[in-house]
Amino acid sequence: MNIGKKKNIQAKHNAGAPPGELYYIGEERSDKVKITLIQYNEADFYETDFYDWSACVGAIKPKMVTWINIDGIHKLDLIEHIGKHYNIHPLSLEDIVHTESRPKYEDYDHYVISIMKMLYCNEKGLSNEHLSVLLFNDTVLSFQEPNGKDAFDVVRLRLLHAKGRIRKMQADYLAHALLDAVVDGYFKMLEKVGEHVELIDEEVIDMSQNKVLPRLHELKREMIFLRRQIYPVRELVNNLVRSETDLIQESTHVYLLDLQDHTNRLIETIEGYREMLSSTMEVYLNNSSNKLNEAMKTLTVISSIFIPVTFIAGVYGMNFRHMPELDNEYSYAAVWLVMISIMVGMGIYFRRKKWW
Repeated sequence: MNIGKKKNIQAKHNAGAPPGELYYIGEERSDKVKITLIQYNEADFYETDFYDWSACVGAIKPKMVTWINIDGIHKLDLIEHIGKHYNIHPLSLEDIVHTESRPKYEDYDHYVISIMKMLYCNEKGLSNEHLSVLLFNDTVLSFQEPNGKDAFDVVRLRLLHAKGRIRKMQADYLAHALLDAVVDGYFKMLEKVGEHVELIDEEVIDMSQNKVLPRLHELKREMIFLRRQIYPVRELVNNLVRSETDLIQESTHVYLLDLQDHTNRLIETIEGYREMLSSTMEVYLNNSSNKLNEAMKTLTVISSIFIPVTFIAGVYGMNFRHMPELDNEYSYAAVWLVMISIMVGMGIYFRRKKWW
């Protein structure tokens, strides 16, 4: 798997821009923003798609839990309208459209906001989608990039079919369900990466250098990518658990603790895979070093065997007129016998010493 890279990214935020200025940083888009309005209580459920914010606001029913999902954050005027309607702080609006914002949790007077990333796989490998979840008294707003992947389908099905307790709970439980769905998606990503880590750990000894080294480096890059996206989520959930906001009821707190446990398990899994990759890299490097040492040892033994033979050949290659062995008819055979005896003797000696 390769880590996907976004193309056609707009220019980055100006360094001197004032805080709270809306400046979209992400893939350049021109399509319409889809707004999905979901309202429910224990008895009723309604879901409608809009492409106009005013029409969406006009369809909101009183005394129901409201979930508004904005599928697209590139229309800054729409984000401003939503911000004015719900009195969202400019710094929160900036985090919503800033796709490079770090995952975090912030607590305001009348709402809380969670910024995180949804992770998924495509043909290019691992990619992420910027997500913002805002919890109000009876309303949840979610802003996400429309990259074709959505972790919230399982939540929609639970709402539609009234599975579990979600239709009986308030908006704070819905916000927890959305965050929990994203965290469950992290487990799926880790499972896929873990399969590759375990596979390369089993095959590293038998695979050639050209195949295994690029795969090891790619897996290390993926683990760094996952660690960068998931580690701040633990801090986000910890802050959410410790929050003293009145928007989160005591009945929902126990589910947040369960979500906290999930994030801790994610971190432990990431660290386990990182250690496994480091061990695999060490095994690979040791294996390569051993192969090199074996090759060098063989070459050294061969060189050592041929050193005395080369010396003899060099002596008898000198062009002196008066050399005693030159006139003997058995000199050639005798020299060959001496050289072969030396090579065989040294080979036997090296073998007994286990140098070869």
